[in-house]
Amino acid sequence: MNRNLKRQRGVAAVEFGILLIPLLMIAFGTTEFGRAIYQYNTLAKATRDATRFLSRHDSTAADYPVDEARCLVVYGKDCNGSTAVPLVPGLTTDMVRICDRSNAANCPGESFSAVDTGSGVINLVKVKISGYQFTSLVPFVTGFTTITFGDIGTTMRQVL
Repeated sequence: MNRNLKRQRGVAAVEFGILLIPLLMIAFGTTEFGRAIYQYNTLAKATRDATRFLSRHDSTAADYPVDEARCLVVYGKDCNGSTAVPLVPGLTTDMVRICDRSNAANCPGESFSAVDTGSGVINLVKVKISGYQFTSLVPFVTGFTTITFGDIGTTMRQVL
């Protein structure tokens, strides 16, 4: 009986060592996909905030705040300070597209001016982010270096 116990000594440590690698890969993979979902959600909220901001302005007015809306998407605030940090890494104002009755060329194939709803006519405004790439911190574990998100956008009714 005592000899059997001596033969089993250290078996649990070896089994733990064998299982540790897959367990760490699952943990890091789950964390990275969680980060990707978090960044996607942050981008969706940023487009929603900028669209809500632009929906209160007339797109034909001379002081229409397109640049302010782009900064709101990227930095969560205006760009007055040069020390602003993007909400998510790698996001730039060049990725932000604003589509409305004055800038319909940014979203070809979509209508933004005098859209008939069946109970009246409205104008729309859309803010979208195109070409954002999520970069993995541990690509050797997840199997990918980057994920390019599809267009993330929000459309709302705009003042006439």
